[in-house]
Amino acid sequence: MSSLNKSALGEQGTRLLEKSKKPSLWQRMMHPQARTAYLFLLPNLLGFLLFIAIPSVMALGLGFTEWDGYNPVKWNGLDNYLRLVRDENFRIALQNTLLYTFGSCLLVIIASLSLALLVNQKMKGMSLYRAAFFFPHIASFIAVAVVWQAIFNPTLGPLNMFLGKFMEQPPGWLVSSNWALLSIILVSAWKMAGYYMLLFLAGLQGISKELYEAANIDGANILQRFRNITLPMLSPVTFFVIITCIINLFKSFDLVYVMTGGGPGRSTKLLVYDIFVQSFRNSAFGYASAEAIVLFLIVLAITYVQFKGEKRWVNY
Repeated sequence: MSSLNKSALGEQGTRLLEKSKKPSLWQRMMHPQARTAYLFLLPNLLGFLLFIAIPSVMALGLGFTEWDGYNPVKWNGLDNYLRLVRDENFRIALQNTLLYTFGSCLLVIIASLSLALLVNQKMKGMSLYRAAFFFPHIASFIAVAVVWQAIFNPTLGPLNMFLGKFMEQPPGWLVSSNWALLSIILVSAWKMAGYYMLLFLAGLQGISKELYEAANIDGANILQRFRNITLPMLSPVTFFVIITCIINLFKSFDLVYVMTGGGPGRSTKLLVYDIFVQSFRNSAFGYASAEAIVLFLIVLAITYVQFKGEKRWVNY
């Protein structure tokens, strides 16, 4: 019995000794290899602090102030946020942003999934088609905006010249308040579809062919295979596409700035463009900061809802 106690005490002492020899958190942080890692992380960390963290904290503080960039900062509490509730400009910009975001996101998903299904076929020259469909993603938004501005020209644009053969009065596109937002949505979907096509393509190639073979044996047609195999197996990719697409679309600025300038009227004024106008044209930096914080909270809320509902339809 005594020998068993000695053995137990010996094992416990060994564990305590090993624990005492384990380096502390500070020692691990100061290890030469750790210091080397810090040097590699330092540029990114400085960039994050200087261009994201510090400006975000400053914007949060400015949202409770009145400042034109020249005179001293004046604390005004919640006045900027109360003004947002009453501001018709903000309501129109929010409405346009929601329409633009969800309309573009829907088109992007449909277009990118359709392209992925197309280029997933085993045909000659398919790699060339993949590169061609991906190419718009490489081009800058400014270049894309300039090209499509010329295409949408109501009198000299090639699109209306073609439609004029079939229609007496082709759409006004960017100069029509009824068509301008739709035009921006179409351009955004065209620009973004190639990137998300690759994500869907990777998802398609990860689906086991045995599932399709079993479905064929059971007599499932192409639509049944798509609905019962392809879509459920692509749900993780679809979830990622929806999240990133919505975030990217909510912060859209370039297309509107170049193609329409928020017009005609206020038909294409988006929240980010309105933030730009309020800050750099109206010198209302406090009000613009409050608007930016509200935009952040809206995106955060939508993302949170999507993550909460993920378990209902995403299959891992």
